[in-house]
Amino acid sequence: MAKDPVCGMEVEEKKSKYSIVIDGKKYYFCSRNCYEKFINLKNASKHKKSEKTTKSDNITNKNNIQKTTKTTISISGMHCATCAQTIEKSLSKEKGVLKASVNFASEKANVEYDPNVVDESKLRKAVKNAGYDVLDRFVSEPSISELKLKVIGMDNPHCVGTVNDALNLVKGLVSKELYVNQNAFIKYDPKLANAEAIKKAIKNAGYEPIEQKQGADVEKEAREKEIRRLKWEVIIGAILSVPIFILSFPEWFKIMIPYQNFVLLLLASPVQLILAYRFYVGTYIGLMNKTANMDTLIAVGTGAAYIYSLLATFFPKMFTGSVYYDTSAIIITFILLGKYLEALTKGKASEAIRKLIGLQAKTAIVVRDGKEIEIPIEGLQIGDVFIVKPGQKIATDGIVISGDSHIDESMITGESMPVSKKINDKVIGATLNKSGMLKIKSTKIGSDTMLAQIIKLVEEAQGSKAPIQRLADKVSGVFVPIVILIAILSFLFWYFIAPNSLNVPSNDFIFAFTIFIAVLIIACPCALGLATPTAIMVGTGKGAENGILIKNAEALETAHKLTTIVFDKTGTLTKGKPEVTDIAVLDKKFVENDILKFAAIAEKSSEHPLAESVLNLAKSRKITISEPIKFEAISGKGVSAKYKNYDLLIGNDKLMHEYKIKIDDEAEEKIKQLEEQGKTTVILALNKSIIGLIAIADTLKENSKEAVEELHKLGKEVAMITGDNERVANAIAKQLGIKKVLAEVLPQDKEKEIKKLKSEGKIVAMVGDGINDAPALAAADIGIAVGAGTDVAIETGQIILIKNDLRDVVTAIKLSSYTIRKIKQNLFWAFIYNAAGVPIAAGLLYPFFGFLLNPIIAAAAMAFSSVSVVSNSLLMRMWRG
Repeated sequence: MAKDPVCGMEVEEKKSKYSIVIDGKKYYFCSRNCYEKFINLKNASKHKKSEKTTKSDNITNKNNIQKTTKTTISISGMHCATCAQTIEKSLSKEKGVLKASVNFASEKANVEYDPNVVDESKLRKAVKNAGYDVLDRFVSEPSISELKLKVIGMDNPHCVGTVNDALNLVKGLVSKELYVNQNAFIKYDPKLANAEAIKKAIKNAGYEPIEQKQGADVEKEAREKEIRRLKWEVIIGAILSVPIFILSFPEWFKIMIPYQNFVLLLLASPVQLILAYRFYVGTYIGLMNKTANMDTLIAVGTGAAYIYSLLATFFPKMFTGSVYYDTSAIIITFILLGKYLEALTKGKASEAIRKLIGLQAKTAIVVRDGKEIEIPIEGLQIGDVFIVKPGQKIATDGIVISGDSHIDESMITGESMPVSKKINDKVIGATLNKSGMLKIKSTKIGSDTMLAQIIKLVEEAQGSKAPIQRLADKVSGVFVPIVILIAILSFLFWYFIAPNSLNVPSNDFIFAFTIFIAVLIIACPCALGLATPTAIMVGTGKGAENGILIKNAEALETAHKLTTIVFDKTGTLTKGKPEVTDIAVLDKKFVENDILKFAAIAEKSSEHPLAESVLNLAKSRKITISEPIKFEAISGKGVSAKYKNYDLLIGNDKLMHEYKIKIDDEAEEKIKQLEEQGKTTVILALNKSIIGLIAIADTLKENSKEAVEELHKLGKEVAMITGDNERVANAIAKQLGIKKVLAEVLPQDKEKEIKKLKSEGKIVAMVGDGINDAPALAAADIGIAVGAGTDVAIETGQIILIKNDLRDVVTAIKLSSYTIRKIKQNLFWAFIYNAAGVPIAAGLLYPFFGFLLNPIIAAAAMAFSSVSVVSNSLLMRMWRG
């Protein structure tokens, strides 16, 4: 006889199925469970030894892991993405720097370096040598105040730079963190600055700062107010534009009225001067920051058409030809409609954070001076002992010092099965105590808790990566100044030079000014402004028809490029609800329903999560579940119960060993088979004789395997990420045909795994549903949230599968590819009209053919470009996934 080195139980050497030889010594085990525990202990011991070896042999050990340190440096003076690249190059040149990443949006440099080669002072000097300033580290002091703002409109790097420049003029700021998700975190010296001065500076820059206060949904109110305003502007613009259009084409509609141009002026002026006011403000802000944007295109194009029409109305003899009030008014109305539709489809990213914060317990029952008192959560200190009753949330991270229970950690870990907790076990704040009273000693409070870290990760992930810039916005910064320059040069050429060398009509000014107007009119941004929004609008509409909500254009721009799709296991690939999968009858005197009946009777008074799955199956089979005469829960092992003349035991192998019940070869083999399938197996004994086994597992969703197969057909790499052990994870992955498995990944590490995949050059989508998935969803190139998941994950995800059907991941990728193809077509037509039209409008053909582009033809060409773009987008309605 040999002794099991894990549990101490005597094992018959010949009958033991599990043994191992280490350093010439053979060990025998009573079960697979003890065998695996022994292997894990040995591996951990080897790991510790290898760490010691590494430290003592730091130079010669080939497996030595290079010592690295990470630091974050706050930088000021950056104005564009090129600045960030310049700093990155400067840092990377320093010896000992392993990795340098500079984020223009947040004005921070994240540097990974070897402290044995370079120190932080040299890194800061490298930044200064590149021509930028390094902000001193902020040390929290009572004299420093903090301000958290939502800056409406600060949704791209350009706007971040504008707000940053405005804040640089405010004295007394200690630090500022600005993100493209419209969040701003500012620390300031109250002796030198105040919140009102900071908000005023932002407002003067053309943005709306909203102070984020707990419990106040002012951001939502501001967004709804903007939507209402845009709605009324579109309605008013449409009401005015329709008669303008009819009166502008009397040959079509056979309508002629006296003083027609003056009537058109009265109808168009409110659109041009009131509804388009926002575009003039945007243009002014752009000029103040020496940039040009989409507002500049709209203001210059429509303004030129309106001013030309105004001059033609009051000076018809000088400015002959038609007026273009219809052009200016209809363009503005279309642009406002696009902005209204965009506002309607914007996501609620901030609600994700609010929902995470809402998970926190509001109060805690602490033991102080021997008395139980209820205090606000903010009053908790490290080392405080607090009490958590059944059904209550755990106030903060800590260690159990008294009691045992099962904790629902699904809101943090995403795993469906509650976890058993006993003395010395760690617990997580905001998780739910399902049963039993616990006394817990707090170990982390405030920003150090796991939930706070997850919240921080979500916020950082959302702000760390600038959204993909729309092609029109990228080009407009160069396109607008060039077009204006061409218009001015064309005017000067035809007014001062051409009359002497070319056959120009006698009225040089009108001829040159007509060309100037034609160039500006044909360069109108209407087609550019509609190219992407119309395709996105129809594309997202088609997605909704197919049960897919695509929350922004960036998701559509990226989804078709995805190379790797990472699925969370629990609740995403699986149903998220443990179910009985197998019932094995080991005593021929009984049938399957007998096993289930006895198990349900024994588990009827149990609060263990596995008991619920047994009871649910028994109820579904309409099995009568009687009350046991006697019931006892044995923590960590199972339950014992008395029913009629039967002594019932249901639990794990430890429970059987405790009651000296032998697990025979048939039962052992069956347990092994079930465990290798990743199923939790409970043993049922009747009067000290094992009569059956019940396997419980989180079963796969019906369409999971088909979705994986379809993704493989598209050439995508599919991976699974989970906090489960490798055996369970590999078993599930094998059923699905997934080869890449990321197992035993902690919630806060899921984001790291996604970033690691991205660092390998892969374009990654994360598909998940739990709150613990939120950082990973935000960090991925595309976050896909399943509809049955928590609201937080849905808010964080960029694509939501309403039907909870994973095949819609495939549909979303196909829809993305189709939509992007349409967007490219739209942009091509939009630009080709401008590229061909601008030179013609500038008079390129006049010396050769005597052809001069009339502004009305320029307006017609521009209008046709818009019609072609919208029509092409509407063709998407015919798409079938």
